[in-house]
Amino acid sequence: MSHFSQILIRPIVTEKMTSLQESQNKYAFEVPLEVNKIEIKKAVEEKFKVKVLKVAVSNRKGKAKQMTVKSNGRTIRTNGYTKLKKRALVTLVEGYNIDLFGV
Repeated sequence: MSHFSQILIRPIVTEKMTSLQESQNKYAFEVPLEVNKIEIKKAVEEKFKVKVLKVAVSNRKGKAKQMTVKSNGRTIRTNGYTKLKKRALVTLVEGYNIDLFGV
C-alpha cells in the first residue's frame, strides 16, 4: 500500500481518545490488517505534516454474533463473527497536533 488514503481508513474518535489527544498527544486510526508501523508512520506524517514519535498497533478480534438468514421462505440461525480490525495509536512529537475536524 503506497498512498496514505489507503492506509488511514478513519480516525477513532471516542471520549478516551479525546482525552489522550489533549493530555498525551496521541491519536488513534483504523488501518488495514496488512500494513506495518513504518507505513503508518509515513502515512500520518505525509497526510497531516507532523512528526511522529511512536506508533503502537493492536489487532482486534471480531465479536461473536448470532445471525438470522432468511432465504426461500426459511429462517436459518447461524453463528458468525464481525470482521477483524487493526488500530494504530500514534504519538506525536511535542509541539505538533492534528486537527481531525478541520476542513
